[in-house]
Amino acid sequence: MSDISISLHDRLVDCGLTLIERGGEVSLRAVARAAGVSAMAPYRHFSDKAALMAAVARRGFAMLEATAARADVTPDAAEALAAQGAAYIGFARANPALFRLMFADGAGLGLPREECEGAYALMTRRVAQLAPARAETGTLACWGLVHGLATLALDGRIAPNPAAEQEVLRLIAEALARPVG
Repeated sequence: MSDISISLHDRLVDCGLTLIERGGEVSLRAVARAAGVSAMAPYRHFSDKAALMAAVARRGFAMLEATAARADVTPDAAEALAAQGAAYIGFARANPALFRLMFADGAGLGLPREECEGAYALMTRRVAQLAPARAETGTLACWGLVHGLATLALDGRIAPNPAAEQEVLRLIAEALARPVG
């Protein structure tokens, strides 16, 4: 691929992301219009709408990983784990349509697992520092908690309360750090 086609590919993904978040029509034709290119131009990069949506979901997973990495700045593993969780919930609130595309609407579900696990890997590293013997189950518990809170927030089942969310996240981090028994 030339630099021009890579640039157009990224621009089409950007436009798809913008249309999704605005709640507008998302089609290859709409993305082409938003990008200012011919109706046929997206077909050089995406075979169909599903391929475009997969690329948008892939971008979302990269954005989520970057968000979690920016939150993971302290050497204290419990603090970093809570900060990652808060960042995950914040990402969902800031990008609700993208979050649903990534996790519930099918586009993200069809991606290879390794393309979607960057934020999970960051979480795993911190859980392993807190509970090396329970890293796998501890990470699943943490991810289940933050994903559940994010989903409840998007569904309007919990009101935004960052202080309470932070307390819940600290609680699970402290529980992981306690010895078993």
